[in-house]
Amino acid sequence: MNGIKSALARLAHEAAVQVSVQATQGSVPRGPGTHMLVFSRGEAGTIGGGHLEFEALAHARRCLAGELVSSHMRQVLGPSLGQCCGGVVELVFARVDAKDVARLRSQLLPPRTPLALFGGGHVGRAIVNTLACLPFEVRWIDSRDEIFPDDVPDEVDCEHSNPVQAAVADLAPGSRVLVMSFSHAEDLDIVIACLKRQRERGDLPFVGLIGSATKWATFGHRLQARGFSALEIAHITCPIGVPGITGKEPEVIAVAVAAQLLQRAGK
Repeated sequence: MNGIKSALARLAHEAAVQVSVQATQGSVPRGPGTHMLVFSRGEAGTIGGGHLEFEALAHARRCLAGELVSSHMRQVLGPSLGQCCGGVVELVFARVDAKDVARLRSQLLPPRTPLALFGGGHVGRAIVNTLACLPFEVRWIDSRDEIFPDDVPDEVDCEHSNPVQAAVADLAPGSRVLVMSFSHAEDLDIVIACLKRQRERGDLPFVGLIGSATKWATFGHRLQARGFSALEIAHITCPIGVPGITGKEPEVIAVAVAAQLLQRAGK
């Protein structure tokens, strides 16, 4: 999404061609409603890659050059195009400039899911960098104000909260929550705040806690002692990340967690 944002800013002083997938038949790389912006040099977004995109880029740049070419293109993804998908893609080409930015922003920057990440450590940083190009609006929270790096992605909002669990109260409804603070005590406080909010409002569809099975067993006992039912405690996901990825490096954990969040999108 960073590329799209930069491209929209570029339209303030340079025209481009919007290439859109209008209709499809059969097996194709991207569906209707997929868009890309093509400049005389460079592009943002993708309609599926391969020779289909190669032909679309060339056609778009002929449009930019003022050649009298069709605003529509129909491509059969067969042997003649060097792609064996077997489907058909219909593309539409439209010249765009600064006056189209508002419309393009709503088309090319889809709504993002709110996500609260508690913890500014190595894993937190890796997850923030991984999610920056995915459809999540990240709120990064820590009790240590100095913990956040200087090069935080534009899409991420950093917040100092002390006590850290106080931030749970005003999370956006529907927020996904990841808990990985610098201490187990803070983690427990955040999880308790999430469970209390879930009990009252039921609007935190995913709460994930980093940790081992042993950590979670200990937390489970402590949560029971605080009066939470087994059903309420089962709302917490621990460990986090898709099964089968065993690496402990922060970047590996980040990929596994991002995949899990995408799997649960819309649930």
